[in-house]
Amino acid sequence: MANYSAVFFDMDGTLNDSGPGIMNSVRWAMRKLGHAEPDEETLRKFIGPSLMYSFQTFTGLTEAEAEAATAAYRECYRGGEIFHMTVYDGIRELLADLNRAGVRCAVVTSKPTMMTDLVLDHFDLRKHFSAVASPRPEDISNDKSFLIQKALELLSLRPEEVVMVGDTRFDMRGAKKAGCDSIGVTYGYGTEAELRENGADFLVGSPEEIRRIVGI
Repeated sequence: MANYSAVFFDMDGTLNDSGPGIMNSVRWAMRKLGHAEPDEETLRKFIGPSLMYSFQTFTGLTEAEAEAATAAYRECYRGGEIFHMTVYDGIRELLADLNRAGVRCAVVTSKPTMMTDLVLDHFDLRKHFSAVASPRPEDISNDKSFLIQKALELLSLRPEEVVMVGDTRFDMRGAKKAGCDSIGVTYGYGTEAELRENGADFLVGSPEEIRRIVGI
């Protein structure tokens, strides 16, 4: 028997390496607004959180500037950078094995719904997931705990039946707040220290290691 009824996956930095497309789009947005390009360390921080949060927190833009930067970013990202990514080695095999074992899978991501749908369809990943929880314009929040709760409701699950897999502190904090266990992946864009400090119940260095924790 598997240890969990379902596994919830973050998208960027967990299912796929979307860093190149995201970072190129941030560079383009900052140039368009007349700002200097962020350095590599700062750019990496954009992978995971919401854009408004990232532009204000990591580059010091005002709320109005962050709104303009977000619009510019999306213009570039939707123009083709959205597909400048790769699915991590071992993810497809892991998802297929979870499906065969009867463990339900869901995507829980801060990436807006329209862009999440494009990625899942383009990379032929949607077939593996029973639910997708991502922010819609009418949502009151894109906090990870809110999105995890949405996925729980979609699948009629209790928090203790689920483990959340992600690569940043936002995933670990969201899981803790929602009452779920969490697996921090060190192959993404968060650090091991960040994941530990924010309550990761488990740490793994590859998708293969998730099997042992889930029990398949």
